[in-house]
Amino acid sequence: MRRFGFLLIPGFSMLSLAAAVEPLRMANAQAGKELYIWDFLSWDGHAVLASNHMSTAPTLAMAQCRQLDVLLVVAGINVATFGDDAFFSGLRSACRQVPVFGATSTGSLLLAKAKLLRQRTCTIHWEYVESFREQFSDVNMSGELYEFDGNLMTCSGGSAGMDMMLQLISGEYDYELAMQVAEQYMHPAIRPAHDDSRMKLQSRLNISNTRLVKAVEVMQGQLEQPLSSVEVAAAANMSVRQMERLFKQQFAQTPVQFYLHLRLQKAQHLLHQSSLSITQIANACGFNSVSYFARCYRQQFACTPSAER
Repeated sequence: MRRFGFLLIPGFSMLSLAAAVEPLRMANAQAGKELYIWDFLSWDGHAVLASNHMSTAPTLAMAQCRQLDVLLVVAGINVATFGDDAFFSGLRSACRQVPVFGATSTGSLLLAKAKLLRQRTCTIHWEYVESFREQFSDVNMSGELYEFDGNLMTCSGGSAGMDMMLQLISGEYDYELAMQVAEQYMHPAIRPAHDDSRMKLQSRLNISNTRLVKAVEVMQGQLEQPLSSVEVAAAANMSVRQMERLFKQQFAQTPVQFYLHLRLQKAQHLLHQSSLSITQIANACGFNSVSYFARCYRQQFACTPSAER
């Protein structure tokens, strides 16, 4: 029998928690015996409010975490500003007392800040992948649905927690039990870790033209060092005039305007999710001039980068 502990961070995602806990509960039910037990922990010992305003009371104190086999940090919104030196010191101590540790959703950011992920492979919610890579160059951020790296297990959150736990159950017991659990939740299969963590670009932007899709993909891959319209069009195997026509039809924008919007969106994410300076963020989004970056940002979002924070 393995004992899991879920360290709940204020604003955590209830979906991420349920997706990780429910497969354990159902594995017990399908096996007809207790294979897993679990506890909830909080840093201060008080009940923790999730992002949906549901409250969860701790069932185990942080001082007792050595009783656990696995400790997972469950986080959500506003994670970038959570935690002081005492918290990160305590988190380091707790994770070193358990055989396996990890995180769901944005919890990997806290593990990285606690210096627990150096030279390790992990994942995080897709929205935080780029900002994480900017801040922690000594961590291999895969951006996959879930990752198992030695005694470290992480997942990108949401329904990916179920895939991670099903994979765990399959490995620890057998595939048939994992499939019985999946079937109870109308989960048709265990998604492989390398499956897309984001909706496919065609669906997300409601576009079907393959050349237009390619052009957007090229732009998304070159935000730090933007390409010219000629270079983007060539990579998408079309002329600049064809590309301009497609962007106008689909987005009512020129390619240059669309590209700028992508860079500013990335900047907004970095402002919310990282402690990088405004100069560093400007450079990471392809702006050589901070004043030009600030001017573009204000035109796009009606506030300055400094006010966004």
